[in-house]
Amino acid sequence: MKWLTISWALLLLSAPLPDSFSIRYKEQIVENVKRADYELLPALPIVDPEKFERLLERLHERVYERPQNATIGESGQIVPEKVGYRLDRNRFAEKFYDSLFGSGSPSIEVPRTAVYPRVDSELLAPLREKPIGHYVTYFNSRNKNRSHNIGLASKAINNTVVFPGETFSFNRAVGIRTISRGYLPAPIIVRGELSEGIGGGICQVSSTLFNAIDRAGLTIVKRYSHSRNVPYVPPGRDATVSWGGPDFVFLNPYNQPVLIRTFTGGGRVFVTVYSSDEIEYSPREVPGISERLPEEIKQEKPAGNRKIASH
Repeated sequence: MKWLTISWALLLLSAPLPDSFSIRYKEQIVENVKRADYELLPALPIVDPEKFERLLERLHERVYERPQNATIGESGQIVPEKVGYRLDRNRFAEKFYDSLFGSGSPSIEVPRTAVYPRVDSELLAPLREKPIGHYVTYFNSRNKNRSHNIGLASKAINNTVVFPGETFSFNRAVGIRTISRGYLPAPIIVRGELSEGIGGGICQVSSTLFNAIDRAGLTIVKRYSHSRNVPYVPPGRDATVSWGGPDFVFLNPYNQPVLIRTFTGGGRVFVTVYSSDEIEYSPREVPGISERLPEEIKQEKPAGNRKIASH
């Protein structure tokens, strides 16, 4: 942050300044500011920019509340959005300088500004009216680790709204797949060979999503196939993903937002794409897969005792 100075008139104040002042948030003291720590030069009204920036970062972490989009609940009801909040840096800087150099309050209340969610109830309500694409795939629910990973990835993309002209990235939406984020070891395909990796199974979610998106006629920007066929979609209809590697990306070319709804249960992954009744879309023919659980999936065993498995 640029060095900021206060009018030299402040130096003419006759009353001595207290050595410190406090910063409060929700009626609690969160910082005690010693003037000597932030005055860059003695007797000059110049703030140390690095120390002030670190103070801003600490306060931001303390007061930030992430906004929450409106969503569709399990019973089909709309769960209202929640407004978030962040540190109002400009207002805080004004108060801080005034207190540091003597004309402000000896106790500052941290100012916040509202952060509004991208998707509110009014926008979401009409988007659940018209299904424009749907796909379902099947998996062996007895493979607990893989089933768990599929469920996590499915929840990560559920209720996503993609606006007109906007792109959706599977990796960006789901995030890095690590043990700390709840993902478990399960079989994956690496260079045509079966291996063990954290997050094994999520490619079934990306592949199910790809086919639903393709049926809805959205624009496929990036899509890569595995190095060998997988049993949960027809040959050539898969979408492999990995963090830092292949991604599945699509663009919404329509004049209306689209809503992605997912559900995982009973050995099935469901993905449905919705929009409003006003959408003009061009669906595509996409082959489905038999409702009978493929033999390769039936034989799939948990990690350490498996016969055939796939990411």
